[in-house]
Amino acid sequence: MTTSRPPKQRRTVSRDALLKSVASSTAVETGEASRGIEARLRSGKSRFKSLPLA
Repeated sequence: MTTSRPPKQRRTVSRDALLKSVASSTAVETGEASRGIEARLRSGKSRFKSLPLA
């Protein structure tokens, strides 16, 4: 017996929420402070500017 579900709606995530999420996840993996990682992400400086993304 299956019941039909309504289609899932996409949620828009703000840039701030995304940066906090990435920073906290990276902080857990690296042991670094999430505030420092978040500040680095917000600065927009890239270590590999000459490297194009696929």
